[in-house]
Amino acid sequence: MKRRERMTDRIRFVLNDREISLTSASPTGTLLDFLRLERRLTGTKEGCAEGDCGACTVLVGRLLGDRLVYEGVNACIRFTGSLNATHVVTVEHLAAKDGTLHPVQQAMVDYHGSQCGFCTPGFVMSLYGLWLSKDNPGRADIEKALQGNLCRCTGYEPIVRAAEAVGAARPDALFDPLLKERDAIKARLKAMASEQTIVLGDDAAKLIIPASSADLADVLYSYPQATVVAGSTDVGLWVTKQMRALNPVVFINGIADLQSIRETEDGIIIGAGVTYSVAFDMLCERYPAFGRLLDRLGGDQVRNMGTIGGNVANGSPIGDTPPPLIALGASVTLRSKDGSRSVALEDYFIEYGRQDRKAGEFVESIFVPHLPTTDLFAVHKISKRRDEDISALCGAFRIRLDADNRVTFARLVFGGMAGTPKRAAAVEAALMGKPWSEETVLNAQAVFEADFKPLTDWRATAEYRMLTAKNLLLRFFLETTGEPAQLVRFEGVA
Repeated sequence: MKRRERMTDRIRFVLNDREISLTSASPTGTLLDFLRLERRLTGTKEGCAEGDCGACTVLVGRLLGDRLVYEGVNACIRFTGSLNATHVVTVEHLAAKDGTLHPVQQAMVDYHGSQCGFCTPGFVMSLYGLWLSKDNPGRADIEKALQGNLCRCTGYEPIVRAAEAVGAARPDALFDPLLKERDAIKARLKAMASEQTIVLGDDAAKLIIPASSADLADVLYSYPQATVVAGSTDVGLWVTKQMRALNPVVFINGIADLQSIRETEDGIIIGAGVTYSVAFDMLCERYPAFGRLLDRLGGDQVRNMGTIGGNVANGSPIGDTPPPLIALGASVTLRSKDGSRSVALEDYFIEYGRQDRKAGEFVESIFVPHLPTTDLFAVHKISKRRDEDISALCGAFRIRLDADNRVTFARLVFGGMAGTPKRAAAVEAALMGKPWSEETVLNAQAVFEADFKPLTDWRATAEYRMLTAKNLLLRFFLETTGEPAQLVRFEGVA
C-alpha cells in the first residue's frame, strides 16, 4: 500500500456535545485559543500561558483500552493537533439546560469559593474531574487535585470546604452529562480513532499525527527535523513564552502502542506515551520513593499530559525523572525506520542539549529493572515551592550493604548539578567498601567538587546547590539509619 493511501487530512473530536472536524489547523495552535477565539467559549481563562495557574483547566476524555477516562489539562499549552478522538469538556457544559448549576458549581456558590471569579472556572473543572473519578475524596485527595490551580482571593479554604461538601453528591439520576452520555461518547471516540496517519497543512506549516509507532518511524525518516510532541508540557512553553515557530510538528499522544505500561519478570516497561498519572500506581507500588516524587511533579493537569518518555527525550538537566531512573539502572529503547537499539539511560545524556539519539530516532520505551529487596533507595526534589515547581536540584540515592554494614553498591545521581543528569562517580567511589556511617558520609561529602561544578541561575546559586547536594546525601544516611547528625547550614538560610 502506498503511503499516501494510508493518510487522511481530518482531525475529529467532540467538544462538549458537538463533533468537531478540522481540515486545517496550525501545528502550534493551542486548545485555549481554539476555545476562546474560534468557539467563543470564554469560560476558559488565560492566566499564565505556561500551565502553572490552572485558570485554563478543561477536561479531556480519552480511551485507555476500553475505559473512558477524563483528565484535567491545561488548555493554554495543549495543542489542538493532539485532540483527535478525544472529548473536550469546558465549564459551559456542566450546568443543566434549564440553568440549574452542577453540584460542583453550586457548592462553590454555597461555600463562597469565588471572589473575583477569574480562576473559578478552572477550579470548578479540577474539582469536577475529582468528583467524576473518586467518591467521597478526603482532604489529601482534594489538595492533590488542586495542586495545579492558583487563587489570589480566597485562601483556598472555602474551595476545599466546597469540595468536601460535594464529595458525596453523586445520585445516579443527576443530569451530569458525562455520566449520562458515557456509552455514547465511548462509541463516538472509537469511531473517530484513525487507522491512518493524519496530515494537515503544507510544507510551510505541517501537522502530522501518526497512527502507529511504525508510521511514526516512517514520518521521522521523511522529516528528521520534526518536533515530536507527547504531552507538550515543555514544548507548549516554547510556543507561548518563547514564540518559537515549529514545523513540522508530530503528535504521538494518540499512538496506542506507545501507551502501555507493563511489568515483566525483570522490571517495568514504560511506553513513551505513558503519562505520569497513568504510570503513578505501578511506579509507586514498586518504587515508593518514585511515587512520592511524581506527587510533586507539576499539578494534576501537568501529570495528566506530561510523559516520562518526554521527560527523558528532551534531555533537560533538571528533568525530575532521569535521576531516579538512572539510579535504578534504567535503559531506553530508541527506534527508527532502520530498527531499534537499547541504550543505558546514563549514556543517553551526552552533554547539555545533546543526547545519543540519531536523526530519525525516537524514544519508544523505557525499561526500569526491579529494585532488589536488599537495596536502599530514595529520591529528593528541592524547589522553591513544594508543589508544581521546577527543581533547583534533584538527588536519587541507591546503596547496598553487606552483613558487616559495608557499602557494596552505590549509585548516586543528581539533576541540576551539571549540564546533564549525572552520577556522582567520585562520591560513589568514596563510599564503596566503607562502613555505612556518618564518618563515611562526611568524608564522601568532601569529594563532591570532583564530580560537579554547578551553575548559578534564578533557581539557586552554585554554592546552594553544592551544599544542598551534600546535605541530601547526609539526609539519605539519616533516613536509612535513624541516627542523629548535624546538617551543615547555608549562611543566610534558616
